[in-house]
Amino acid sequence: MTEIKHISSVQNALVKKVLLLKEKSRERKKTGLFILEGQRELQLALHGNYKIISLFFQEDLIELKAISNLFLGDKISEIISISKAVYQKLAYRETTEGLIAIVEAKDHDLSSLKFKKVNPLILVLESPEKPGNIGAMLRTADAANIDAVIIADSKTDLYNPNIIRSSVGCVFTNNVAIASSEEVISFLKENNILIYTASLQASKNYAEIDFTGAAAITMGTESTGLTAKWIDNTDQNLIIPMSGQIDSMNVSVSAAILIFEAKRQRNFN
Repeated sequence: MTEIKHISSVQNALVKKVLLLKEKSRERKKTGLFILEGQRELQLALHGNYKIISLFFQEDLIELKAISNLFLGDKISEIISISKAVYQKLAYRETTEGLIAIVEAKDHDLSSLKFKKVNPLILVLESPEKPGNIGAMLRTADAANIDAVIIADSKTDLYNPNIIRSSVGCVFTNNVAIASSEEVISFLKENNILIYTASLQASKNYAEIDFTGAAAITMGTESTGLTAKWIDNTDQNLIIPMSGQIDSMNVSVSAAILIFEAKRQRNFN
């Protein structure tokens, strides 16, 4: 077992570092580190081959023996006991079971994507901004076990605590790549992956689309939809017919409907 250190002061330099990583996207990008809370999230990150740099625990909430059982065989560079005051200063939410960690981020280059199937199913998100929507779509992607999620022209840090929380750790379970729209479009075309765009113009009912081949379901923002660069390169615009008085749904709900229709056509394989 790694030697256990203890921090009792909220003025400790490492405590200040954790706060910076939690609150500042610039600091996360500069250091390649982020903050993670909760047993489930930590176990999902470890299962996804993320490296835990420092693990903090609050003894009143979780015992060292329980930590040993949770992370049996996992290499953690540093384990630190923290006081209740420090934990309350660092914790993003109350139900994190006394565990907080500094974790090393991964690279998310398009070149890292490797598909086991000849007909991968991919969710592409152009310029998503709301962490709650991003988290919800990552959660759907995990539930459907799709092959990848690609974020084009990203405007939000993938390791934003709100994304991690709303995705219930599915940031770590999905195959995620981040690139410019131009790079993503070129990648999809080079790999013979059809581009299906959620758009109202010149659209077909999504139930009429054949999703059994290699396919990328592409979603824009709720406020402006997809930009012209995606509409101009689509293989087919698609629409979800609506029977009520409004003409749109939350983007995460729309993505879930389209993804699970594609999975249904593939016999959920």
